Amino acid sequence: MPINLHQKYNHYLHTDKKLDLQGVDEKIISYGWTDDGKDLTGYYVITENHVLFYDLKDQFVSKEKR
Repeated sequence: MPINLHQKYNHYLHTDKKLDLQGVDEKIISYGWTDDGKDLTGYYVITENHVLFYDLKDQFVSKEKR
């Protein structure tokens, strides 16, 4: 079943709700898809201080400071 990012993360936007995953307890700023120029490869979640990357199986891949 495809990941529905809107259903999964939209309720965090424009609220005081915080994401509490991968050691990040921050508000979500944005989210979207990643690709390799041809195919979708996963998605990202941008928080106040980090970018979290996930694959298409919804598995955590990496975290970067922004």
